[in-house]
Amino acid sequence: MWTLNTLPALAVTAPLEAAPRSQATERRQAESLSSHWLSLVLEELDYGVVLLNAAGRVLHCNLAAKRSLDDAHPLQICGNQLRCREIKDSGPLSDALAAAEQEGRRCLLRLGSEEQSSNVVVVPLNRNVSQAAVLLVLERRQLCGELATQWFALRYGLTPTETEVLKALSAGARPGSVAEQQGVAISTVRTQIQSIRAKSGADSISELLRQLAVLPPLISALRMDIN
Repeated sequence: MWTLNTLPALAVTAPLEAAPRSQATERRQAESLSSHWLSLVLEELDYGVVLLNAAGRVLHCNLAAKRSLDDAHPLQICGNQLRCREIKDSGPLSDALAAAEQEGRRCLLRLGSEEQSSNVVVVPLNRNVSQAAVLLVLERRQLCGELATQWFALRYGLTPTETEVLKALSAGARPGSVAEQQGVAISTVRTQIQSIRAKSGADSISELLRQLAVLPPLISALRMDIN
């Protein structure tokens, strides 16, 4: 039964007991919000990234990675497991994941066959903690994304034809191949390249490609999600 003597004590101790619970709730909310923003950031990158543990269980796979991991890629996701298409790649990948999680080692792997190979960067995260993870960064298939190329073209006032030439160059095509694709003389393509260089201030094709290479790797807001 409550007495008058106990009431002051309750008034003092109740707020002190509630404070730790409130701080714990705020901490959980902050962690949840941080995880939410991190997921959104990963989805905006034009680099495929896969977060997984040393056993190969996928914790997160962004949209760019889902697009990259098609039938031609040496890696694939089966259920929630990351697997190699070729048996010869399984050992090196497994060793790299274990070394990243246990020893904090990062490395560059080249997977697949000579005809269809791909580079993968293995990055350790949260080493020596209970929730250690490994980040795989997949290589891009072209110098820069289509959105970045469009921004570049808009920034320097390129014509639609010049923009298509720029896209072809960023995909690794040579001027002769671009001319064949567009059905024009190679002299026409060279004139278009000169115009692109003049507008962008690039002294050479190499400098032009360098400008493209350092563009921010962002995904279009009009992208379609892949389930």
